[in-house]
Amino acid sequence: MTFKQMLERVRYEGAYPTRERAEEVVRAVLADLGRQLTGEERVDLAARLPVEAALVFTAQIPATEQLTGWGFVKNLAARTGGSPATARWDTGAVLTTVAQLAGEELLTRILTQLPPGYALLFGRAELIQAA
Repeated sequence: MTFKQMLERVRYEGAYPTRERAEEVVRAVLADLGRQLTGEERVDLAARLPVEAALVFTAQIPATEQLTGWGFVKNLAARTGGSPATARWDTGAVLTTVAQLAGEELLTRILTQLPPGYALLFGRAELIQAA
């Protein structure tokens, strides 16, 4: 998938009026995801993203403390000046596309590494084991 194709898919998923708006959202979400993901999963995901998207994703220094899925959304809202609802919408539009690029096996590894709450952001059901 090319970067333009990725932007068109995100534009469609998020119902954004322009490709430019879709690109803003992609860059913001991938930058925040780049702060959360480390290790082999980070390297493998970067290899599956279009070059322009991979550069945004890998330019970020991983945070010392990972955010939950909801924390990720709230952080994105604060960084972009949007509401949590808008940030949740933006995150879903981008991360469902990222999930398709990653594939099932890599996405499972990514979700295993991240704290709770990310599965829904990637368009997957979040299964919780009973204690």
